[in-house]
Amino acid sequence: MGYRILETDDIPAYLRERGHWVETADPQVREVSDGNMNRVFLASNADGTRSLALKQALPWVRVAGPSWPMNPDRADAEARAYEQVARVAPDKIPAIHGYDPENYALVMEDMSDLEVLRTLLNQGAPYGPHTSARTGEFVAQFSFATSDFGMASADRKTLIAASVSPELCKITEDVVLSEPYIEHEHNHWHEGLDDLAREFRADSRLRTEVADLRHTFMTSAQALLHGDLHTGSIMVGAREGAPVIRVFDPEFSFVGPIGYDLGLYWANVLVSEERARALGSLSDHADQLRLSWEAFETEFRRLWPTRVDTFFDDAYLDRFLRKVWTESIGYAGTEIIRRIIGFAHLTDLTTLPDPVPASRRTLLLGRELVVRREELTSPQAVRDAVASLG
Repeated sequence: MGYRILETDDIPAYLRERGHWVETADPQVREVSDGNMNRVFLASNADGTRSLALKQALPWVRVAGPSWPMNPDRADAEARAYEQVARVAPDKIPAIHGYDPENYALVMEDMSDLEVLRTLLNQGAPYGPHTSARTGEFVAQFSFATSDFGMASADRKTLIAASVSPELCKITEDVVLSEPYIEHEHNHWHEGLDDLAREFRADSRLRTEVADLRHTFMTSAQALLHGDLHTGSIMVGAREGAPVIRVFDPEFSFVGPIGYDLGLYWANVLVSEERARALGSLSDHADQLRLSWEAFETEFRRLWPTRVDTFFDDAYLDRFLRKVWTESIGYAGTEIIRRIIGFAHLTDLTTLPDPVPASRRTLLLGRELVVRREELTSPQAVRDAVASLG
């Protein structure tokens, strides 16, 4: 039949055809799309006791329309990532009920009882004691299982071949790791940041360090990544009295440097902290980088004895984790910078009454993280860098 763009009225019949809906009455369907890329629908029965979510990748960026074409096979990458994570961390992703590769559509659990982490933080809520730790565990479990430590060499080569995503990787290489440091039509910023935007474009040391991180991103195939891990791709809440997180939207998934996923999350953590500082509502923000790193490192070390290639000894593990830390700090810096003077800004800052002071502080921190990543060897060193901004 071929690929077709699903509309709200198509969803009941589609779910029946795929075997996802067997109740006599058709589900009630509403579109809840709010991301940049895809369409999302919720289908539920009349009393709300059964519900499903359906996500379809469009052949363009949803918020731009056909003027920005995008291959919908990014949904293949998302389905592949969910399949891998389900083997090692099923409690940290939505339950997937089926994937239709012909229509690039995923049917999954309805998570509308949970809240997007960024939304809660912007409303002044704390992270709580579990969110960042579980996120760090997620990165460790996912990355270890899909690395040469956790996967047989032949299987790894197959995974790498299947996970090549040139179109989406090129977006990251450009939007995150190149464009903010040159004159480009995608870049925009508040007029109160004109001087810093110029300085960053003229800063040869910064550009060289970003080039190094960009090359690592392009060439380091350490593990399968989420690829877009930020506070807007994590849902949190409670079920049966227990805290819950669900990491979603891994459509930028590819095999790359582990530090990229951690760095994206840390960038968002640090930006959220600046928002809270500007509003005078700091709570547990300062602990989140440390909590996520400690959970990541603890879980990675716990998994280490299960490695398939025992040639890599404990001394090598120490060296490897130091490298992951350093790269994570650098990528956190690049993500901060692009979210302020590049493309796709964060509501954490843009919705402040006056976004300029917090944006300036955060931009300067981003540069520090990039150029001093070899010196910032611990969470406390990062805290000191934040404090030095005044």
